[in-house]
Amino acid sequence: MADEYDVAVIGGGAAGLSAAVALGRSRRSVVVIDAGEPRNAPADGVHGFLSRDGVPPAELLAAGRSEAAHYGVELRDGAATGARRVSGGFEVTVAGAAGGSAVHARRIVVATGLVDELPDVAGLRERWGRDVVHCPYCHGWEVRDEPIGVLGGDPRALHVVQLFRQLSPDVVLFTHTGPVPSEAELEELAARDIRVVPGVVAAVEVTGDRLSGVRLADGTVVPRRALAVGTRLVARSAVLEGLGLHATPDPSGVGERIEADPTGRTAVDGVWVAGNVTNLMAQVVVAAAGGLMAGAAVNADLAAEDTRDAVAARRARLAS
Repeated sequence: MADEYDVAVIGGGAAGLSAAVALGRSRRSVVVIDAGEPRNAPADGVHGFLSRDGVPPAELLAAGRSEAAHYGVELRDGAATGARRVSGGFEVTVAGAAGGSAVHARRIVVATGLVDELPDVAGLRERWGRDVVHCPYCHGWEVRDEPIGVLGGDPRALHVVQLFRQLSPDVVLFTHTGPVPSEAELEELAARDIRVVPGVVAAVEVTGDRLSGVRLADGTVVPRRALAVGTRLVARSAVLEGLGLHATPDPSGVGERIEADPTGRTAVDGVWVAGNVTNLMAQVVVAAAGGLMAGAAVNADLAAEDTRDAVAARRARLAS
């Protein structure tokens, strides 16, 4: 038989754990199902999280899991492989070391994050989150004053290159597969001493386990210590497909997400989403805030249902 909970939270990152803590503090029975594949695992530290700046991602998650457990939340390691509607709520199937199981919950919060699809350039994946970075707010301070490259071919490249120029006097824009900047854009780049290097980028060069350069298809190597790369951001949403929820293009053009209202409520009654699965650009602190919002909304929804059930039960007693 499936284990019974008020809420199943799928995904145990900042968003999922924040939702779970909010619900646990409201004395809801909650299980967090986590596959253990955090997006920011390669990074040395989490940044932009007030009072926790620089904390290693694993340490932040450990603290969050401890807080959730303190409020009675059950933490279950394993991948949620599917969800379907059943009488009284939802059934979530879980694959894990125990051979698989299922949980039943009145509501679901999905906080499974996203996948970064990197450009097809040799060596990027191996350096990802270290000296191949994507966000000036997440990683910019750590590469300040270094020779920085920004990879073109992404619609955000011209914006991002100006943000990294704030952090270093030596910034290069590699046009790569993107268009040559317009005359107006070239003037803006020149005004800030940002060099434009045409040609397709073939690979990154590494010396002594550190990025040392960017190699073009013609063999030219441009010395760099960091490379900013825009990725295609795709929600990890396969678990929702059985409920009829599918990722759709984000209005910003950066990828695909699950649509939801500001509280995380989706088009499927009883299902909420939080964090990067619905907000592709959210940093960790924003994802955590989204989880708190979703947790509070779910608790309010359950309270309304509990009230309706109590009223119906009272009327039945009085009528008997």
